[in-house]
Amino acid sequence: MFFEPEDEDGYAATCELLTGRLAAWSRAQGLAAEPVVVESALDYRHRGTVDGRLGLWQARHVEEFLLDWLPRMLTQLPGEPTADGPAGLRTLLSYLCAMGLDDPRGEPLDVLERAIDAVSPMFAEAMADRTRWGMAKFWATTAAEQGVDIFDQVAMERFTERARRGEVPYDEAALEAIARRHQVTGPPQMARAEPQLPVTLPAEDELRTTATAVPLIGQLAALAEWAGKDGRELTKLGRLKIADARELVATLRTGDRPGSPRSSADLPLLNLVFEWAKKARLVRPAKGRLYAVAKARPVLNDPLALWQRAFEALFELREALIGDRDGYRPTSMLYAVYEDILPDILNTLYSLPHPMPWPRLRESTHLAYRARYRFSGDDTAQERMWLRAADADLHDVLDALERLGILTREQGMAHPLFLDMPAVPSAPTLPPGMPPELAFLLGAPAPDPDAPQRAQELRKELTAGPVELIRLTDLGTRAVRLQLLAEGRDAPLVGELADAPAGGLLGVLAEHYDPDSARTELATWTAAHGGDQAALAELVQAVRDTPWRSRAEAILDTLTTALPDGAGEHLLRALRSDPQLAPTALSVLTRREILVPDDLTEPESLLILAEGLLQLLEVAGQDSAMNSLLSQGRKQAREIIAAALASGHPDQAGLAALRSLADGPLWERSAQLGRQNAARARKGGTRDKRKRRR
Repeated sequence: MFFEPEDEDGYAATCELLTGRLAAWSRAQGLAAEPVVVESALDYRHRGTVDGRLGLWQARHVEEFLLDWLPRMLTQLPGEPTADGPAGLRTLLSYLCAMGLDDPRGEPLDVLERAIDAVSPMFAEAMADRTRWGMAKFWATTAAEQGVDIFDQVAMERFTERARRGEVPYDEAALEAIARRHQVTGPPQMARAEPQLPVTLPAEDELRTTATAVPLIGQLAALAEWAGKDGRELTKLGRLKIADARELVATLRTGDRPGSPRSSADLPLLNLVFEWAKKARLVRPAKGRLYAVAKARPVLNDPLALWQRAFEALFELREALIGDRDGYRPTSMLYAVYEDILPDILNTLYSLPHPMPWPRLRESTHLAYRARYRFSGDDTAQERMWLRAADADLHDVLDALERLGILTREQGMAHPLFLDMPAVPSAPTLPPGMPPELAFLLGAPAPDPDAPQRAQELRKELTAGPVELIRLTDLGTRAVRLQLLAEGRDAPLVGELADAPAGGLLGVLAEHYDPDSARTELATWTAAHGGDQAALAELVQAVRDTPWRSRAEAILDTLTTALPDGAGEHLLRALRSDPQLAPTALSVLTRREILVPDDLTEPESLLILAEGLLQLLEVAGQDSAMNSLLSQGRKQAREIIAAALASGHPDQAGLAALRSLADGPLWERSAQLGRQNAARARKGGTRDKRKRRR
């Protein structure tokens, strides 16, 4: 289950539906599930994490939700019992698993339950610890403790005014701790990360063979072997002695020109290997000598592990790559944002279907510089010089990435995909008359009048002839994916769902896979589940077992697309007469325009009508469904509901909900709207009479 951040209506309706159905299920199971805990858990995954996958939970999510999110966000008034967060979360996770709504890429239920058990003893203390509270919770609780009705807006406004005047006693130490944490970690709500396309990767043994062939990996291992457990003497500045440096240039084949260097610092390629090995914790300087790190021996014996260690060290190599090496050269703009821009560059290259043209990558970094350094917008000669220096440093960084085998670079024509991408974001509209200087002081980006011209020049550069094209290698893709996963982001890998249950597979394909990747993933899954016939039966059963009609249609539609050679349409036509799945299949057939209204029998037309109403009620919620029905007119709404109830639709629970809506809330809403319209008509009539008297 997944909703874009801006789809608040869809998320709210699903949250309401899930909470209601979970409540009924938990009562039948004899489990505790306070709605406020369930809603908070869904809010945490939707708003408080970068990926927003409601059905994917890991042990770290359990700990963060119970010990950080709930203490910070859930306000409970004095005298109220503390919500049982662990029990509510356990019930939610059990329900998701029982209904097939859990993401198979998350951790199994038994692992999550053990994580809950481990955290539970700390929960009550965390909830009571005021330093863990959010600012809003702190002041709401403080007000309630002093007898203020926090649901009375006027009373809260008076309390707020008294607090501003310093007339309200409060826990100053706790508030200071809350403010300090907020300043360090930011608000609990997280910005949603950009989704990534699924990628394919070779087997680890093949990747290990590839890593073995990377020259830098051999150089790092050889340097650690050369240092050994007895160590090698370093200069007073902690550098390699010049004689040792010359020896290593030859031994490691770094490509440096020995000449007459004054120190090892004059051998840039060797010096980079030296610094890289230190940052990768393969060697360490101590008491004037360089030693091999004993604990790194297992890493040195595994080329893939050594490659990964070297990749992770890359983010600490700013000084060695683009620092002031001789004490005279000023650093470029890239130096200050290296730790931020390098991950962004790698994430940008990740999962791209076509190689990135250098001009496009260059312009994306220029945006970061302009935002950080607040360029004047006049495109001055000095600013162009700054950008050229940063571009030169970025090429040095790309050289290092290529040297490790993270990416490849070649000459070629840019794919048309990159021609029409916006080069710059649209500038925010400033209030009329606001001077640009004031906008700068307020933190708003300065107007950039040259942006359209730069966009034209970029397009011209991309179409004029071959440019440098940059693409991640398989090793680079694997490393970036591991990094994305560590950050909690979604990074699908084709083949990772081979052992997933059928419902989990279809859910992930529907929400996170493009059609081509979905076909490949389904083919892999089919081969692992007994071949075409057995796998298809399992997949169709998963559609039957799906508890939500909208989700059932989405995964059936995805299955239709992912099946090969027209098998999808054949399946839909076969399900047209299925007693349970006919409404879902008919809905997909008509939406795909495989069937048009004239192709449907009268009973099928009624089934589609009922299916549409049930999905509307499910997805939009009761209020929106009522408004939509009543927009057709009261009489028409009655006829539509009557037809749906007489359709013979197999979802008896859904029809019961529709009948319940029709018997009460719908007609109450209709009467309310009628009274409002009559009141407006009376007011309008009075005004008209006054006009006539004039």
